Order: sequence, then structure tokens, then C-alpha cells
Amino acid sequence: MVRGKSAERMSKNRPDVVEALPRMVVEPPAAPARCRGRLVERARWEWRPTDGGDPAARTEEFLADHGLHLHDLARPAPRHHDPDGVCGAALYVSAAAGALLARGAVGAANPADLPEVAVVVYGHTDAPPARPAAPAGWWRGPWTESWTRRQHADAVDAVREAIGHGEVYQVNLVGHAAAPYTGDPLPALARLGRLPGARYGGVLTGDGWAIGCASPETLIEVRGGTLTTRPIKGTRPATAAGRADLLASAKERAEHIMIVDLERNDLARIARTGSVRVDDLFAVRRWCDLWQAESTVRAEAADGLGLADLLRAVCPGGSVTGAPKLAALDRIAALEPVGRGASMGGLGWVDAGGVDLGLTIRTAAVDGDAVHVWAGGGITWDSDPDAEVAEAAAKTAPVRATLD
Repeated sequence: MVRGKSAERMSKNRPDVVEALPRMVVEPPAAPARCRGRLVERARWEWRPTDGGDPAARTEEFLADHGLHLHDLARPAPRHHDPDGVCGAALYVSAAAGALLARGAVGAANPADLPEVAVVVYGHTDAPPARPAAPAGWWRGPWTESWTRRQHADAVDAVREAIGHGEVYQVNLVGHAAAPYTGDPLPALARLGRLPGARYGGVLTGDGWAIGCASPETLIEVRGGTLTTRPIKGTRPATAAGRADLLASAKERAEHIMIVDLERNDLARIARTGSVRVDDLFAVRRWCDLWQAESTVRAEAADGLGLADLLRAVCPGGSVTGAPKLAALDRIAALEPVGRGASMGGLGWVDAGGVDLGLTIRTAAVDGDAVHVWAGGGITWDSDPDAEVAEAAAKTAPVRATLD
């Protein structure tokens, strides 16, 4: 948990609203609809690199200690909902933690004071604890970008050069912005989770930090022994012309299929032999005012697949790294000036019946000093640097507007 200088700054500069959030009833992404508004924290575990150890193994062990046994996802426990017991747990794994699990380059430091892994076990309550009095209103200051438009475009050119040399086929580049704030950040983060198309809308909080998610993308879902991932790659304005252009774009389709193949390979590592399939290819879905191309890849879990091995196989998500994944992580570490923080990781829900984690695109985080946002896109040989900069701006615009 956040301690020391960050917590001291928060206490000194503004009321301890964020610090109080863990005692509140919250709605983490992918929590059961019937339980929303009734969840209360029972236990939590957070991990930072200085803690050492294997965060995937320790996550699985912590959940088992609290009655959530995810040692064999091919044979999930019957879904029995105990109103007086543990409901399930929110699980957050950052992009940096995912890179570590994949044994890839981790990249620049996290710009936000957040853990890299958080597991929060929830039970139910019919009498939510009282919320601390919040200051009157929310104020967010101006954004400070992690790189200029020119620097972003230069990074795109650097990726294209690496592709030309045969080092990678595709790399996802992500930029960051931060802004000072005062007041209670939770209502703004909750609004973010209600954006149209936010399949993984919700908020996760900790001591001195909070994450708000509006992601439409499934990193990994496991139900009934079936593994599902839904990579998104390809974006256009949500107009009739934008939809037609997305469907007709050879560049976007090639980029998308490359990531689908990567995801098929990731699932094959943990699936029953011969069970990987693509159920839906390049389907156009809407998120806010954007069309996005999404595919659905499924497989049957191999016998004995536990949560730790699942996380090692799918983190970080291929649609936000590139291909080959480890080579793409090397390029990301070399080019991105600021760490990905809460973005491009996994956030969702686990219970005795399985796992449902969204990819933390369209995500914001708050620590004791600032509110943070991230956005980016996949770069291929055919990428136009100015168009890639514009696409990242279009993706982050609804998130920033919601945080006003």
C-alpha cells in the first residue's frame, strides 16, 4: 500500500478522501451485476517490484487462502453464490507486472504511485459503511503530456525502421498525460466507467490510489473451462463513412489479423491441443464515438491450468504490445519515456467459477498528486505518423472529457 511521502502529501494537501476509499462499497469491473452496490472489502494484497517473489503465484495463493481456489480452471467449482460469504475478488495486474511475468523488458517507471498487482476480496453488506464527507466539487488542472506530437511521430518512425530491419512486425506505442487535481476523484472515475461500450466499466481503489476503467476489450475470460480473448485493433470515427473505411482498410485488417494470430499462439500454450479457434473475425463494435474492430478467440483450458500460469501466458495483452511480443516489449521499453502505469494491463473479477479480466485501455488512475491517463495504438510498416498521433488523441478524448 502507499505509505510515506505520498500518503503524507495527500493528508497535507487535501482531505483524505482517496485514502478512505477502501472502506467504501465500490463497483469493480466485471463484478456480478446482482452484487453491485453490496460489495464490501474483506481482505487485500498488493505487490510492488521491491516486494520480490512471483506475483502470479502469490496472487493464486492469496485467493486460495480466502476460499477462492483457482488451481484448475479446466474444472471450475460449481457457481454457488453465498450471500454471507466471499463473493469474489477484484484483480489488477499492471502492464509492467505482465512484462515481468512474460520475462520481457519492463520499460520506464510507473508515473503514478500505484501497486503493480492488487487483489481485493469482497463479501456482501446490506448496510454500506458511511462515506466520509467529500470536499465540495472536483477540480482538474491542465494536462502535461509525456511527449510532444513530434516526439510521438518520431517514435512511430523508429518502429517503422525496426520493422524494416526485420526486428518486429508490429509495436503498440502508448503516451501518457497527468494533471493536478483537488476534491474527491471517485465520482469522476465512476463516470468514466459508465461511458458507452465500457464492457469493463468500474473503479478499483486502494490506500492513496484509485483506478477508473472504461475498457471495451476482454484480455481473458474463463468460464466453464473455456478460454476467451477479444482483441481490439483498428479504429475509425463512429460515422457511416468511418465504418466503411475501417472495413475496407487493408492496413487495419492486416494489423488486426497479426494480433489475432499472436493471441491464438498465447492461448495455445495453455489450451487443450487442437482446441484454439476464432469464432468472430474483424467484427466492428462501437465505443463512445469510435468504431473498433474486434475478434473473438476461444480455446478449451488444458487440465490443471491454474490462475498463475494463465496470467503468465496472456499478460501483457498482445493487442497492446505487438508481435513478436518479447521483441515488441524491447522496442516499447526503448521508446516510451513514461511507464504505462494502470493502462495496458488487466483489471476485472475472479470467483470460484472463473476469471473475467478486461484490458485496461481507456483507463485513468489517481494517486496523491495527479490524475493520469494513457492512450496509444499499434504501429505497422504502413502506419502514417501523423495519423497515429491523431488516433491516440481520439481514443483519449472521451476519457479526458469525462474527467473534467
